[in-house]
Amino acid sequence: MSSYQGDSIFWVEVERIKPNPYQPRRTFEEAALTSLAESIRQYGVLQPLTVTRKEIERPGEGIFVEYELVAGERRLRASKLAGVQQVPVVIRTSEDSDRMKLELAIIENLQREDLNAVDRAEAFSRLVNEFGLKHGDVGARVGKSREYVSNTLRILGLPEMMREALRAGDISEGHTRPLLMLSDKPEEQQTLFKDITTRRVNVRDAELLARRVATDRARSKAHLAPDVVALEKELSERLGTRVRIEKNEAGGKVTIDFFSPDDLTALVTALANPPALAGASDGTEAIVAEALASVPEEIRQKDPDEGLYSISNFTV
Repeated sequence: MSSYQGDSIFWVEVERIKPNPYQPRRTFEEAALTSLAESIRQYGVLQPLTVTRKEIERPGEGIFVEYELVAGERRLRASKLAGVQQVPVVIRTSEDSDRMKLELAIIENLQREDLNAVDRAEAFSRLVNEFGLKHGDVGARVGKSREYVSNTLRILGLPEMMREALRAGDISEGHTRPLLMLSDKPEEQQTLFKDITTRRVNVRDAELLARRVATDRARSKAHLAPDVVALEKELSERLGTRVRIEKNEAGGKVTIDFFSPDDLTALVTALANPPALAGASDGTEAIVAEALASVPEEIRQKDPDEGLYSISNFTV
């Protein structure tokens, strides 16, 4: 690692500090910046920023000194909001490479847990693609395992819409694993993503659903009867959720997914309401009738406003 210019702290005008072009963090919460700015107004900047110093010769003006931020962009932004004219800095020697600047920015953000998963993945990708580091080398530099780096980089394989939802906190990093399991099945991946964002499916249930899709695909390859496949599709469309039919010599079972008590209430209402299934084939009506008969009476009569039951999955 490059050395600092002694152990001194210097005071530099904020307008002379340029942002770090390798800053991995893309999002800064306005509320958090405002809060930090208020703290800086009262107590000042308690931790110095890290910068590099560069001398530039301007024709007719002589030597001009500017500084490039290495770490501390959040503090710099908040200082500007607070109206602070100068901030304390420590100056690294100018021999720092672009890779070193990126590494330092990543490490600082990781230590502060300020990077969201997408920003972290994009920063790792730059270290790999722009500077030729292997996954193990990246892990060694940021204090993580090779597997951690590899798994983080896989996030970039998600569609842009899903990456933005992750960046915005609409889905968690844990949700990316089941979504990535369906990378070769874009329609099923989009359906799972919609379930996660609209029905608030948790990570465990999302993984179960992703595995079920893989199982269903294996069932299809095993020459599942076309009439059963058609009935599954028809019921899924009418009930607005996944339906799976498993037949055996003696009969079988119907599995209907739901993710909240409200979902269950809506499903029971749909199953109990003949108009909701108007026009269904005779086979569909028979399966629905069997499914409804399997629903416990206490659940069918449950007042949805009572909130006395908590079920994360249910098999009819």
